[in-house]
Amino acid sequence: MSDTVASAPAKSKVSSPLLTIVIASLTLFSMFFGAGNLIFPPMVGVSSGTNFWPAIIGFLIAGVLLPVAAIVAVAISGYSVRDLAARGGVFFGVIFSVMAYLSIGAFYALPRTGAVAMETAVTPLVGWEGTAANGIFNLIFFGIALALSWKKSSVIDVLGRFLTPALVILLIALICLAIFNYERLPGAPTEDYSSTPMVTGLFEGYNTMDAIAGLAFGIVIIGSLRAKGFGSGGTLVRSTVLTGIIAGVLLAGIYLGLGYMAQTVPNGQSYESGAALLADSANLTMGTPGQTIFSLIVILACLTTAVGLISATSAFFNTLVPRLSYHVWAIIFTVLSIAIAFRGLDAVMAVAVPFIVFLYPPAITLIVLTLVQPLVRKVVGFYWTYRLALWTSVIWSALTTIAAQGWGTNILEPVLNLSPGQDLDLGWITPTFIVIIIGVVIDIATKNARREAAQEIMNK
Repeated sequence: MSDTVASAPAKSKVSSPLLTIVIASLTLFSMFFGAGNLIFPPMVGVSSGTNFWPAIIGFLIAGVLLPVAAIVAVAISGYSVRDLAARGGVFFGVIFSVMAYLSIGAFYALPRTGAVAMETAVTPLVGWEGTAANGIFNLIFFGIALALSWKKSSVIDVLGRFLTPALVILLIALICLAIFNYERLPGAPTEDYSSTPMVTGLFEGYNTMDAIAGLAFGIVIIGSLRAKGFGSGGTLVRSTVLTGIIAGVLLAGIYLGLGYMAQTVPNGQSYESGAALLADSANLTMGTPGQTIFSLIVILACLTTAVGLISATSAFFNTLVPRLSYHVWAIIFTVLSIAIAFRGLDAVMAVAVPFIVFLYPPAITLIVLTLVQPLVRKVVGFYWTYRLALWTSVIWSALTTIAAQGWGTNILEPVLNLSPGQDLDLGWITPTFIVIIIGVVIDIATKNARREAAQEIMNK
């Protein structure tokens, strides 16, 4: 493993393996469960109405299954995101990993934690708003996050032992009180959820960015488990996979609860955001104490995610540019996040959407191929399969993103629309699948030649 966070010396023995895995699972849950994870499921719940189950299943595929698959892919490969992505070529490995870490770091997910905490937790509770209040809050919020992530080897203890249990308890309390106090009355689904509920829920799950975050967080968990004494090899892989599965089950349970709870709120579809809906639900259930609990949930969810993101991105860029220490990178990303969050949530989202649209197809392609490769290794080793498939998904995704920005739409759309599902932003799947088949055929045909070339290099 090449990430700095994974280089901590391993202890000879794990004092309590099961407890360590549980704590690591809570840590991973808290790193995933940020602002978007809190506010998206309620909107899926109220907007899907009577189509709740297909919609929430779509959300869980993108918001739980893909992130857990990313953790498993990193565990199986044993590599960092950069090394994993390098299967598409050295250039692809560097560019993709840098863009992935920037998208979940200072350019989107990290500043979003501060912006959402301010706009959905602090302002509704105490009424503070405006440029000065926003700036002061973000300085305090990211200062605390930086302090908690300063010692990267202790992130798993800070999050798993203290912050996450408090977050989970508050979430369960909010969900249970709302469900037990109000009757579930799902309304008619909105337009998108009426025609394609599962696909619409899928794209809401995309917005959490957790599939990409899973590629980054995986190495943090692996490094932490090694530092706790899990060594390397099969034990470490199995422990990491188990950690991902437990965190995924907990995520799914909370998402289901939030979506179900939202359907108990009167006139739920009149709300424009999940944050306002949850705030009113807490207020209706418990009055002012409920609003306080909701604000604490939001702040804790955002803070735990901010700590994980600072730790993961700083460790990666320290590996990429070792002349700058982990602490220097942590300060850089914290300052950048304060500057972007200072402009507010709308500005953060304006930067984020093109990144999300562009990165998901190659990220999903990389995860799927990494999971499939061990199953067919005896028949074929993926070489051209990785390269052709990843670059096809990148090119198709780039063209789709460019067309969505209104550049060359008249030329690009007729070509892109030839692929099934392009109207649902899933057009990249068919060409990528075709190229995967071509890549497998080429890899089988050139297997002996590549084996001989590798042997010659070893002999030299």
